[in-house]
Amino acid sequence: MTLRDILNDIYPLPEESVSKVEAVAEKISVKKNEIIIPADTLCLDVFFVAKGILRAFSYADGKDITFWIGAEGAVAVSMQGYINNRPGYENIITLEDSVLYHITAPRLHALYNNDIHLANWGRRFAEKELLRTESYLIPQLFTTGRERYETFLNEHPDLLNRIPLENLASYLGLTPVSLSRIRGMIASR
Repeated sequence: MTLRDILNDIYPLPEESVSKVEAVAEKISVKKNEIIIPADTLCLDVFFVAKGILRAFSYADGKDITFWIGAEGAVAVSMQGYINNRPGYENIITLEDSVLYHITAPRLHALYNNDIHLANWGRRFAEKELLRTESYLIPQLFTTGRERYETFLNEHPDLLNRIPLENLASYLGLTPVSLSRIRGMIASR
């Protein structure tokens, strides 16, 4: 996926605005299992996923809890750094060898200040992140593990074999054993 595709999928931009972002973005290759945003550090980096899968996680009671998974087209960022200029609580790691476009938040914010189309893109990005977070959190409170798995299966069938079982289970709020049981019940229908 190109940077142009990722940007325009979030909010359509004129060619000139896309070119401004492309001029300051760096295309990088990152190996599997590399932490691109470490927890408890001020990270002002924004990553656009051209190829690969990333996950965000934190530790709670000694457990690794996955709360975000992003594949091609996703934007990986520590919102604490991006918005508040503070250290974030999350680790963001690659689950596959990945190709990312990298830009620093200060450079992106400078573009917002000089281009109304990019400022609108930034607003739309924040709005979509809020909706994505809401659509993840609310089902965690009101649906069963099986319903969450079936929703994931329907919305992201292409990711199922690309995400380790323990990470997917954590993301769905399940144990790996519970997820295996649910998968078995669905497969035997």
